[in-house]
Amino acid sequence: MQVRLMVVDDSAFMRKIVSDAASKVTGVTVVGTARNGLDAIENIERYRPNIITMDVEMPKMNGIEALKIIKRDYPEIEVIMLSSHSKEGSLVTMEALELGALDFIEKSSDRGDLGFLTSQLESKLLMAEVLTKPREVKEKVKETVLNSREFVSAGGFDYKKVKAVVLGASTGGPKVLFQIVRKMPKELNLPVFIVQHMPKGFTKSFAERMDGDSALHVVEAEDGMSVENNTVYVAPGDFHMVVESGKIRLHQKPKLHGVRPAADFLMESVARSYGGHVLAVILTGMGKDGAAGLMSIKEAGGYVLAQNRETCVVYGMPGYAVSSGVVDEVLSPEDISERIVRIVR
Repeated sequence: MQVRLMVVDDSAFMRKIVSDAASKVTGVTVVGTARNGLDAIENIERYRPNIITMDVEMPKMNGIEALKIIKRDYPEIEVIMLSSHSKEGSLVTMEALELGALDFIEKSSDRGDLGFLTSQLESKLLMAEVLTKPREVKEKVKETVLNSREFVSAGGFDYKKVKAVVLGASTGGPKVLFQIVRKMPKELNLPVFIVQHMPKGFTKSFAERMDGDSALHVVEAEDGMSVENNTVYVAPGDFHMVVESGKIRLHQKPKLHGVRPAADFLMESVARSYGGHVLAVILTGMGKDGAAGLMSIKEAGGYVLAQNRETCVVYGMPGYAVSSGVVDEVLSPEDISERIVRIVR
């Protein structure tokens, strides 16, 4: 099954650029274009796309309003937003991710910087191609994961000993993290550390949006920050984050698994800092980032939760962790939230 892509943008220039770039990606067919959100919705039945790239600012109906309607009436269609790298643009992008957008692509204000946009588009569409595999392939993956769960143990972990919570996520992660962090109580009495694969300039808006809707204080981490209870630290884009001697440390060592920040660096440091007093959570995302860090946490005596395949946009990171034997329980995001609340209470 191929990716059937509809390109939605009020700029004819951008429609051509995105269409030309997408046409070069194996397995992708551009089935049509639209000039705004209203035009897109009116042509969905005609073009029958399974993936849509959507600009944010458009006349008649903007990308956010169109996204709401698409996710309501056509939930099987994945939407990738095109976002400007600006304060306003990143805030709107966070809203789109929370509403169910699959991912986003940074749209440079420099029309000469087309190589960057093209490379992003290719990687997102290759990921989208995985999501449109036939059902029998997904069922086979599901069966493998269920078999793997026979070998993980709930164990006898003492929840009362938890001193820190750490979460790692990638594609599809923002929406789940919004859900989990919002349910954390005001008096958590623990620090929370998050790695969400996201580029520089967007993690600050991500943290600010969660902070506005959470009982906890959520910040984009800065180098040298003291670690405090009831605070959520989000790793900034393009920086790896670690915890050392009660402080946040940031560095720009080479990308790990092709990403920076990487959950492995953070989780390994949390294992060193807190030993077996860690509750770790691995959420939706492509690749295997987090598995090595979770192994460090397990070996130190910590406890590991993974998001279940049925609720993941991409069951890469959780699936790899489960198959590695480092996961204690596989749960839905709602159950993960309940488990965290139960632990702290």
